[in-house]
Amino acid sequence: MDLSPFFKSIIDQDQASVVICDLNHKIIYMNPASIKNYHKWGGDSLIGKSLLNCHNSHSQELIHNVINWFKADKCNDKVHTFFNEKQNKDVYMIALRDEDRNLIGYYEKHEFRTKDETPFYTL
Repeated sequence: MDLSPFFKSIIDQDQASVVICDLNHKIIYMNPASIKNYHKWGGDSLIGKSLLNCHNSHSQELIHNVINWFKADKCNDKVHTFFNEKQNKDVYMIALRDEDRNLIGYYEKHEFRTKDETPFYTL
């Protein structure tokens, strides 16, 4: 069974931004939340461009350091990169690996800390 449509749906339904890059830092996918979140920087027009173009030289160096850390050990998979106090969220870089745990890319994941106050099972 091909699980690809299911995994894509999971990412597309996530309300937090997910930006997926290959090892050349090319943005290969942005979920709808990230397209909306980064609309003033170009939204979906960023797909196919280098993530490094969106960062200053210091941030680029940090990204390269994380990628090297991911490559150094197949167990190195997640780095906390930022806390946005205004939006009460953490930002992470997560390694993407194939079935042999070889590094194939990475993604940026935003996780909000604000409690969801929606009543349970409200339909």
